[in-house]
Amino acid sequence: MKKAATRAAGLHRASLEKVHDLDAALELMYYGWRGMTLSADQYLATLGLSRPHHRILYVVARQPDISIGALIDVLGISKQALNRPLGLLLQRELMTSKRSAEQHRSKLLRLTPAGQRIEQRASGHERKVMREAFDRVGQSGAAAWMAVMEAIADNS
Repeated sequence: MKKAATRAAGLHRASLEKVHDLDAALELMYYGWRGMTLSADQYLATLGLSRPHHRILYVVARQPDISIGALIDVLGISKQALNRPLGLLLQRELMTSKRSAEQHRSKLLRLTPAGQRIEQRASGHERKVMREAFDRVGQSGAAAWMAVMEAIADNS
């Protein structure tokens, strides 16, 4: 069943022509990301939510009372790109927005219990995939992956 679902989602590795020696690594990054987020995205879709909603919930869960400006900085997106998914999360009461006592123009975001449950479940799907992969490659493989991802993340 898992293989059929994976193929239906287009996650089978394509036999693309390699035009550069790093193409295989780029493809693994792409397919690896899709493989990690597949179950979470399917769960979110049942709720009418998607990846941008999960990214917002993930960050706010880890930094309650984050300002909208700080959230934009963490996500690396524009205010315009944040507007629609944030609006839906607020409308569905998965998050709250309140004025900052110190800076009245600033709004602070926090997850509601319903938002916390959704974030935990979606992230749980991703953690499960990561745990299974780390268990397969062992501690040294997991450490190497973390080092590569850290080097890539430093690029931003």
